Amino acid sequence: MIPALVGGVLPPGVHEANRQEVAATFGRNAHRRLLLAGFRRGVGALRDAGCTDVWLNGSYVTDKEIPNDYDACWDPLGVDLDKLDPVLQDLSRQRVAQKVKFRGEFFPNIVEAGSGLLFIEFWQRDRDGNQKGILHIDTEEWA
Repeated sequence: MIPALVGGVLPPGVHEANRQEVAATFGRNAHRRLLLAGFRRGVGALRDAGCTDVWLNGSYVTDKEIPNDYDACWDPLGVDLDKLDPVLQDLSRQRVAQKVKFRGEFFPNIVEAGSGLLFIEFWQRDRDGNQKGILHIDTEEWA
């Protein structure tokens, strides 16, 4: 269940979210629904390659009326890279290919270079170091 936003962001922690909850909470205008459609395509491509867990972050999961995009990371454990959409493996040029195809960015849940933390840990802090929440997505539920 997605908790109420606090100060425009999710409260600290990793919150479970199903497809209907994300759409109802964050798909409140045409732009947000367009981003959500791209996210769904990315989740589907990850699921088809064996990924079971994705975490959703970024301005999409805030109260920002028109977010630029979303950020997501995925668990690489059990993923068959030969089956994974090559665009999801392309982290070059500030992930422009991902933004074009999926309208957001997908990172493997590996160590974020600047912080030394896994992305799911790194993303639970804002730019000022304050704690905030992220959403956990079970890819099978999004099928």
